[in-house]
Amino acid sequence: MKSKVKSVRQQLGEWAEQTALRWLEQQGYIFISKNYHTRFGEIDLIVKQGNALIFVEVKARAKTDYGNAVEVITLAKQRKILKTALTFLQEHADFQDFYYRFDAICFDFHEEIAKNVQHDFSKIPYDLQWIENAFTLDADLINL
Repeated sequence: MKSKVKSVRQQLGEWAEQTALRWLEQQGYIFISKNYHTRFGEIDLIVKQGNALIFVEVKARAKTDYGNAVEVITLAKQRKILKTALTFLQEHADFQDFYYRFDAICFDFHEEIAKNVQHDFSKIPYDLQWIENAFTLDADLINL
């Protein structure tokens, strides 16, 4: 059986999630879940610190004329994350009394990334942006 080769986009997404998780753990956050799926959507990372539960959207973009990583977290994407988080809280009653927030961790690479090459993304220059409370349950949702 032939193994599926992951696209550069998939590889970059996995690298960004792993890197974001390592970085959060170095900041004292405790891992709860990765790639939590519901019929509404997916949450990339769920971590906690004290009595705070943090739902994290991770984005990575190669240099592009179409905007930075944070700009692709649309209102529709935020709504999916919110619905997914509410499902998580319903399924995990032990977190219901926690304070919770929605963060974004974004990686913006300074150059185009070749499509047909294996990459060590950590060796390509990038900017890291961590936005705490990137969006909320407020009526307008977006704080970005």
